[in-house]
Amino acid sequence: MAEPVTPDRPSAPTPDDVRRALGRVLDPEIRKPVTELDMIGDVVVGPGGAATVGVKLTIVGCPAADTIERDVREATASVPGVTDVTVDVTVMTKDERHALTEKLRAGRAARGMQFGPETLTRVYAVTSGKGGVGKSTVTANLAVALAARGLAVGIVDADVYGFSIPGLLGLVGPDGASVKPTRVDDMILPPVAHGVKVISIGMFVEDASTAVAWRGPMLHRTIQQFLTDVYFGDLDVLLLDLPPGTGDVAISVGQLLPHAEVLVVTTPQPAAADVAERSGLVARQTGQRLLGVVENMAGLPQADGSVLELFGSGGGAETARRLSAGQEAEVPLLASLPLSLGLRQGGDDGVPVVVASPGDPAAAAIDALAGSLAVRARGLAGRKLGLSVS
Repeated sequence: MAEPVTPDRPSAPTPDDVRRALGRVLDPEIRKPVTELDMIGDVVVGPGGAATVGVKLTIVGCPAADTIERDVREATASVPGVTDVTVDVTVMTKDERHALTEKLRAGRAARGMQFGPETLTRVYAVTSGKGGVGKSTVTANLAVALAARGLAVGIVDADVYGFSIPGLLGLVGPDGASVKPTRVDDMILPPVAHGVKVISIGMFVEDASTAVAWRGPMLHRTIQQFLTDVYFGDLDVLLLDLPPGTGDVAISVGQLLPHAEVLVVTTPQPAAADVAERSGLVARQTGQRLLGVVENMAGLPQADGSVLELFGSGGGAETARRLSAGQEAEVPLLASLPLSLGLRQGGDDGVPVVVASPGDPAAAAIDALAGSLAVRARGLAGRKLGLSVS
């Protein structure tokens, strides 16, 4: 006869109890519960509370293997009555991997556009008229600040020639090479840093010093593949770090994502408004909407409270004024980011300043910008809802 359950003697744990606890374990790359992804095999709980859990990794050498095993062990051990945990790690069969990719696509065809006109994801293309204005640094920090506010965020590093997003977010190994994405059949799972899913051509080259010398068609196919074969899941925000200027990639992004909204990054130098304006005009020609201007390197705060304007002043406001001329809707100056040693250091260390030093003036300005973007709802106007009236 089974012993009665008393307050001092809780009921014995069951496999269902363990599975419910495992529902809190997320795959670090896919960001969904391992139970929902069918990554949990047999769960057995012995009479004495010893639990054995089968875990099926997506591929051999899965980079998230240690994290998944640790989280499964901790979740199982948290179940009342479990006295010991054994995690039996195996790898999915070919059929199981195929079933997983089909589940993740949720009916979307392989190599289908994830962020087309029907998407509810806010797509922001970050551009600049010329290099060296901090466009990639703004993109990386803005993405992390948005993720910190609870949004699901992804970055496409579309600056194929000058890729820098992996380094800015710390997605590099001890050898200096970028962390590689995981491939599950023909689906690419992007690495995650600071809660942001990231894909970059830097993840497919031998090392960070490798030069990419491609013509327009190859650039177009690369950006297209990033937007189709990479599994980002249901994002609230997708940021694209565009190369400076008005070349092939800017045109390709305009063709592939004509509904994207554009953030123009410039500096306070009045002369910078000339080149910054051009990048905004190209975006407008492809049908994209100009969301606003971000002024970087706006001044260096001094100990006495004054600001040293190393790069002049007024460039951001002038860019916004020029882009607003003749338009029904004003193009605003959304943010003015002060010069910051912490912002530069964070980029070198791979830890964005919004994480490493949230009290830094530049971090505060970026967080304020993220706050204004985070409250913009994903609109349903003009989108098909897939409903029919019978």
